[in-house]
Amino acid sequence: MSATPVSFCIEARRGNARSASLTVRGRTTKTPAFMPVGTQGTVKGIPGHQLHEMGYRAALANTYHLHLRPGEETVARLGGVHRMMDFPGIILTDSGGFQVFSLSERNVVDDEGITFQSHLDGNRIRLTPHRAMEIQHALDSDIAMVLDECPPADASAKVLEEAVRRSIDWAGRCWEHHRSLSHDRAVFAISQGGKDPVLRRQMIDELTTVSFDGFALGGISVGEDRQVIRDEILAFTQWLPEDRPRYLMGVGSPRELFLAVRQGVDLFDCVMPTRNARNGHLYTREGILKMRNAIHAEDPRPVEADCPCTLCVRYSRGTLRHLLHAREMLGPMLATEHNLTFLLRLIQDLRRWVERGDAAVDFDWLDRHYP
Repeated sequence: MSATPVSFCIEARRGNARSASLTVRGRTTKTPAFMPVGTQGTVKGIPGHQLHEMGYRAALANTYHLHLRPGEETVARLGGVHRMMDFPGIILTDSGGFQVFSLSERNVVDDEGITFQSHLDGNRIRLTPHRAMEIQHALDSDIAMVLDECPPADASAKVLEEAVRRSIDWAGRCWEHHRSLSHDRAVFAISQGGKDPVLRRQMIDELTTVSFDGFALGGISVGEDRQVIRDEILAFTQWLPEDRPRYLMGVGSPRELFLAVRQGVDLFDCVMPTRNARNGHLYTREGILKMRNAIHAEDPRPVEADCPCTLCVRYSRGTLRHLLHAREMLGPMLATEHNLTFLLRLIQDLRRWVERGDAAVDFDWLDRHYP
């Protein structure tokens, strides 16, 4: 095991589910944990210190976007990504591989890395395993992700095989360069392989020969339907090491969170809760409320009666609908706080269910309203 100051202590189990404590560089989060996505160095609509006050202890930022704007050198001069985000908890940076393949219309992949065009100005940029690590170290994140190739869900067998081969090689290069840069932060590997269990198992077996601090399932939720996603999580999670954090990338709906925690997943991130909030789709235990609908126009009730967020304590459904239709920035901000509060409470209930076997924790509403 590496000498990095990373601690992952499993404190309780219930079936495959586990509750643990993850500490990196003196920063700690309980798991399972959902990490709000601050793609450009901010979670849209909510300050970093407020996330921390709400109870979030881990968040995500993105290497690709921060490299393009304002640049990792600028972030470093501004005090690093923690200071930039005003977030004192654990910050994980995605390597940028997924964004390269999803945002750049023109990219060329070879065994040494990826050449692509910036979606901002069209400039040609080169991203290699070494460069991905250097950018993340300059950003000063706590957990760096290896560079990987993330093909779409409908990729051919040949494309998947090549992506797995490259990603295994790149992961090793990322690890070696990460260790040469510093010993004070974590690096997580990413499993690819699409829906092919043989490729997935092959890649996980290769990655676990290296002392990565955690392991992620990538290439899930890139176009599959819900049942396929659930089947993939069930099949692949069991192959990841027991003693390291397991991170499911890009999955964040209430139902998928619940099912993945039951299969032993520890960390999650997804833009869906904040994106849905900005579009007026709010999570409740009675299902998703579409707040732009006319039915809410004169409704004096809160979005959810027992929710402690600012929206539910101080404003009505009718007020929120007005703010959204008037395009007042307060509307999406309140909605964002609500959706993140909803997910935080769900995660806290899941931890309580694992730790205490609490029969009073009711998840039947997920079956009824989030099938």
